[in-house]
Amino acid sequence: QVQLVESGGGLVQDGGSLRFSCVVSGGTFSSYAMGWFRQAPGKEREFVATISRSRSTYYADSVKGRFIISRDNAKNAVYLQMNSLKPEDTAVYYCAASPRMLGSTRYYPYEYLYWGQGTQVTVSS
Repeated sequence: QVQLVESGGGLVQDGGSLRFSCVVSGGTFSSYAMGWFRQAPGKEREFVATISRSRSTYYADSVKGRFIISRDNAKNAVYLQMNSLKPEDTAVYYCAASPRMLGSTRYYPYEYLYWGQGTQVTVSS
């Protein structure tokens, strides 16, 4: 049974930084594409960033240049460093894992089989 446990959410001021961690257990972490998604109240879950098995990274336009996704296969962990946070970044953030080799569909939640429980980020203005 694959489990994803996230940590690092919280309340931060406009312009601040946070770092998420997501630790994966019960599976073969190095074989997974890992992603971060977020969902704001009343909105659909949206893509934030993803990192492939070969460490290629992709970002939503809204976070490009501010967020950095990385992975540590030795620790079965993926990270999301979030800088220059804005109030519009307020959402519940989810870590997700896909055992598939993803292509152009890497941006869609349905491609990810395993999900974390979500962690809240609130950016105050």
